[in-house]
Amino acid sequence: MTKTLKETFEAQIPKLRKERVKLMKEHGSQVISECTIAQAIGGMRGVKGMVCDTSVVEPDKGLYIRGKSILKLKDKLPEEIFWNLLTGTFPTKNELALLQKELRAAGKVPDYVWKVLKAMPKTSHPMAMLDTAILAMENESAYRREYSKGIPKTEYWISTLEDAMRIMGTIHTIAAGVYRIKYFKGKLIKPSKRDMGADFARMLGLPPHKGQTAEMMRLYLTLHCDHEGGNVSANTCHTVGSALSDPFYAVSAGLNGLAGPLHGLANQECLNWILETMDKFGGAPSEKEIEDYAWETLNAHKVIPGYGHAVLRVTDPRFTAFNQFGKKYLKNDPVFQTVDRVFKVVPKVLKKHGKAANPWPNVDAGSGALLYHYGLTQFEYYTVLFSVSRAMGMLTQQVLNRALGTPITRPKSVSTKWLKKQVKK
Repeated sequence: MTKTLKETFEAQIPKLRKERVKLMKEHGSQVISECTIAQAIGGMRGVKGMVCDTSVVEPDKGLYIRGKSILKLKDKLPEEIFWNLLTGTFPTKNELALLQKELRAAGKVPDYVWKVLKAMPKTSHPMAMLDTAILAMENESAYRREYSKGIPKTEYWISTLEDAMRIMGTIHTIAAGVYRIKYFKGKLIKPSKRDMGADFARMLGLPPHKGQTAEMMRLYLTLHCDHEGGNVSANTCHTVGSALSDPFYAVSAGLNGLAGPLHGLANQECLNWILETMDKFGGAPSEKEIEDYAWETLNAHKVIPGYGHAVLRVTDPRFTAFNQFGKKYLKNDPVFQTVDRVFKVVPKVLKKHGKAANPWPNVDAGSGALLYHYGLTQFEYYTVLFSVSRAMGMLTQQVLNRALGTPITRPKSVSTKWLKKQVKK
């Protein structure tokens, strides 16, 4: 029997609720983490203090989506990943077709959104444009409408999922529109019945390259879909959503966090360093030239963008997936050649340098080269692409939390004076 995403998830909820109640009742007092002063001051890094079932990042393995390595999912469509994030299963062929049909039905972007975007200053950052569009669409919120009617808490997830479908159905169309408006690419291109990744690439107006551009976009959206619950964008979305703010408010807030240079803006900095390296040597440099420039960068007390990660202690499997794609299609591209050579050289340099906790590349080290090759040369737009993908993780986490009745986020803060007293004790 072909089921909708809503029906599939609804059937799982009683078991999920029972499991959580049992954990709280039988083991609620069990300690799972501690917090040092360094962690409290340093952004709570490593403190286990929230639950996220959609994905985990294993330091020695990388990103796992619902128990499966992201490398094993790299050929899945974004729509399949969205289903999997929420349910832990994959849709059948008929269920996938039904999901895509529902997303298209939810995919009409209101005219007022385009008017807002076109009225923004031409100097507006594309991320500000995307965030503003999502927030403007709060007017469409089914959750706000249903909550005002006084629905029971056990039904909050239903209209939250409806909002999630609305956002997922429109965000790639809005993002493509932002690109065409911001960079004077001509008229907006209407969505079609293609899959999300292929249609996004088409609406951007990128050359198809015999289907490679669509394949690259599907891969990009799949690889960036989720990354636990503690990263800035997911954590911000979770916190805002925990106040029962609807998904439009919460996702817009999460995307504002993604816009920061320590989060979503990182991939453009990585590509910029690659292009600077190429410019310095008049083309794709040799491994020896890369080694020399890497030392020059480090000795100037600068970082090599794209290397190191807050959690990972191995090569990011998402980088591996992009690198495999590049070796398949971009062997003769000088930018990709440089990225690949940097990968062979820089970890050795960082190990010898000795100050990097993790000398291996993260996803940002390789993604920009692919985007650049297929025609997306506007660096500041790259985070918008990231946003289209990361919305999947943020939205499915919010639906899950509404279904399970997760309470409002309210950690206890302490003063520096209190910390000093604890030290004296």
